[in-house]
Amino acid sequence: MREFAVGDHVVGSLVQYCGHCKACLDGRTFQCTHPEETLRGPEEPPRLSRAGQPVTPMFGTAAFAELALVHENQLARVPKELPFPQASILGCGCITGAGAAINTAAVKPGDTVAIIGIGGVGLNVISGARLAGAERIIAIDMQPAKADLAYRFGATDFVNAGDGDPVEKVRALTNGGVDHAFEVIGLRSTTEQAVKMLRKGGGAYLIGIHKPNSPINVDALMDLIANQATIKGVFMGSTNIKHDIPMYADLYLQGRFNLDDLISREININEINDAYQELKKGVIARSVITCFETTGFQH
Repeated sequence: MREFAVGDHVVGSLVQYCGHCKACLDGRTFQCTHPEETLRGPEEPPRLSRAGQPVTPMFGTAAFAELALVHENQLARVPKELPFPQASILGCGCITGAGAAINTAAVKPGDTVAIIGIGGVGLNVISGARLAGAERIIAIDMQPAKADLAYRFGATDFVNAGDGDPVEKVRALTNGGVDHAFEVIGLRSTTEQAVKMLRKGGGAYLIGIHKPNSPINVDALMDLIANQATIKGVFMGSTNIKHDIPMYADLYLQGRFNLDDLISREININEINDAYQELKKGVIARSVITCFETTGFQH
């Protein structure tokens, strides 16, 4: 290992890349064609084992682990001034959301943006759009209580998707549609709404994870040809982690990137099941595990 030293503070990410394929050499490590090179092959002994059986780290990192063995290509160094809870959320939801706006959509000053789904990732889309200089940032969600949180991250408007047609509301707010619409839920209905709320020449960006083999209904003539719209899938915010994660960390330390409001609460790993239930309800942004005392933990 040549990049890191003992004592460095790092953030791990799910982005696995080889470093030498065409995509990697072009700086598009998120599109690496040989991510398996960060792992050991089936003919090699496992990096980790328990009672003689291999232990597979989640996406090459770990899941709810106090210690992890991670390939250096999946780590990015961050300043030691960055608090650990804030650092812990940079490697996935932050880079996915902010990167979707900054990298994938290339939002520029004066653009109009709509975000459907104001959870942890959607809030980071708002942050990214704000950093990129978007003139209007419209947050859309079924829960009106999320409006205050959306405004704290930089939204200029909030649309209650449960009160009338959100497409018509967005088109009315923007005099005909937005430049960029981000779908952060993974539903057919909201994906189709994202396409319908675009201005001519706009782009819809699909971040939410859809079920496998789930089709969407798009009018090829009217939506894509006549309206000249584009639809693009987003993976991890088109992020180069070695560049983007330290950048977001620095922006946080400068007071320009909101991480504090993403952390709804810090929990013990014993509370993980309760945290999942809260996440399903959609009333919190993120719970961060900062304690691994497992006394009384119920599996």
